[in-house]
This record gives sequence, structure tokens and C-alpha cells, in this order.
Amino acid sequence: MAILLFTDFGSGDIYVGQVKAVLQGLAPGIAVIDLLHDAPAFNVRAGAHLLAALADRFAPGSVFLTVVDPGVGGARSAVVVHADGRYYVGPDNGLLSVVAARARKSDCRCVLWQPPQLSASFHGRDLFAPVAATLAAQGGLPEDWLVPSSVLKVEFGGDDLPEIIYVDHYGNAHTGVRARGLARAASLVVGAHRLPYGRVFSEVAEGEAFWYENSQGLVEIAVNCGSAAQLLGLKIGDEVAWR
Repeated sequence: MAILLFTDFGSGDIYVGQVKAVLQGLAPGIAVIDLLHDAPAFNVRAGAHLLAALADRFAPGSVFLTVVDPGVGGARSAVVVHADGRYYVGPDNGLLSVVAARARKSDCRCVLWQPPQLSASFHGRDLFAPVAATLAAQGGLPEDWLVPSSVLKVEFGGDDLPEIIYVDHYGNAHTGVRARGLARAASLVVGAHRLPYGRVFSEVAEGEAFWYENSQGLVEIAVNCGSAAQLLGLKIGDEVAWR
């Protein structure tokens, strides 16, 4: 059992530590893993596809505390999604919808419980963290904390997203397209650039841009010993296609 943190809080900012303090207090002894704290800020759709690519490597029973929540404090609901044996706690704003759509089996429940003190702007600490911690520590939640919901209110579906969804510190650009089944002879087109396939970095010349299947199974744009984002002028949201 572990709690996985997936947020856009920023790994160098003040928020992650506050969330972890709540988890430590309510679920002592439960492993807490920083999956990602630099998800694209405010970009729920990109975050949803990135989360779906990362989640299936973790064991059933894992609890994901997920926060990319530009509508915090507004009308959106808090939900718990149980998908293929893993639990996901977060906002009902589409962030959990790709995981749910691709799961063989899933169900969704709205969170009715609220803490005695709830900041309008920090539900990650005050609402989602206590729910995730209680779920991990007790293996479930009190029945009066939840109400069944037939569907998520915001759904993006399970299809791939042919856009750049994440740029890592190397300048590699991850897309929301799963690479399985794509013809390796096809060229990836992004902006004015047409890129060939390469299996690994060492198969292309130093400084050359290419696309490959990364370790999460996604199409990624990279440069051997360089930054694809800098060389090609790439940014999150840029569309990709194949020719």
C-alpha cells in the first residue's frame, strides 16, 4: 500500500510539504511517493493523459492523491474513482476521466465529507489529503463520506491526445499518444518539423531530433544530447501528426 502524489504544486514550492504533513498525521507508516509535482499548471486535460500513462505501473490498492485543480473552491465536486483496483482521489474536473475510461472496471463516488476547517483555495491539503490518508490507512472510507455517482461530470474519454502534454528538464516533449501500433516508418510532424523514428537516442546523430516510444509507452520527441523543446521551439499544447 502506498499513496502516490500527482500535482501541479511545483516540487520547489511550499505546498507539497503541507500535504505530506497531513498524510503523515493520518496515515503514519504508509509510504508516500512523489509521482510528479510539476504536472502542467492548470492544464487538466494534459494532466489526465499524463496520469493515465504513469498509473498502471503501481500495485492494486495504491491510492493516488491527484490535484490539478484550477477550479478549486468552485462548483466542481470531489471524487474517489476506483479503477482496476487502484484508488484515485481528486477533483471531478476531468483529471481522473482518462484513467476511468481506459480501465477494465471502474466506479466513481462523490465525496460528501468535509473537514472542520476547509481552505477555499487548498483542497489538496484540507480535503483530498485526509480522504486519501484515511483510505490508505483503513483500506476504505466510512459509508457516510461518499455517495455513488454513475458518471464523472467532466469526461475527456479514453482516446489518445495528439498534443505535447509534458516537457521534462532535458527538453524532451512527451505527447498524449500511445506508441503501440504506430508504424515506425512514419514521420512525426510538429509545427514545421518532420521527424523520423529512432528506437533509442544512440541510433541518431548527436544533435538530431527524432521521435520514439518512451518508457511510459508514449510517443516522445527528443534530441540526442540536446533539448527538443529548445531546438524545435516546442511547448505544451502543440499538436502532433504523422505522415
